[in-house]
Amino acid sequence: MKIILQIVILIGFVFYSCSKISDKEYMKMASEKVEKGNISEAISDYNKLLDEYPESELAPEAIIKQATLYHENKVKNISPKEALNKAADLFISVSEKYPQSEQGPSSLFMAGFIYANEILDYNKAKEVYNLFLKKYPEHELAASAKEELEFMGLTPDEILKKKIAVKE
Repeated sequence: MKIILQIVILIGFVFYSCSKISDKEYMKMASEKVEKGNISEAISDYNKLLDEYPESELAPEAIIKQATLYHENKVKNISPKEALNKAADLFISVSEKYPQSEQGPSSLFMAGFIYANEILDYNKAKEVYNLFLKKYPEHELAASAKEELEFMGLTPDEILKKKIAVKE
């Protein structure tokens, strides 16, 4: 009886192991669903990837793909402003969860950009850009973050006048 129980457990384990979907498969499934316009199902697949494979090298990319769907306002039943806030939050989460990843710095910068230029929440944008500069002071986007902070909230004419005044 004990041997039969062990065999049943072993067979169950083998079937479970064989049926588990890989991180790459979740990513492929989600991408196919995006192409077909099944955005909520794609987000579900990205979330499954993140839940089952949080340490996967694909995890930051899965978050960025979700953020992009929200940023492009492709998610139904959410207002454009809510979608932008969700996108910014997701971009920030890449930097929080995967700070050493290749995508960490650019994701944090993107969140600041969304707050500054699309949501027009300058306080939040300043907070995010300053965090970017603290975490990634040598990154290639650091100069752009400093410029965003300097010219935040100004019209193109005001920016031009300010730049001309500095040269004089």
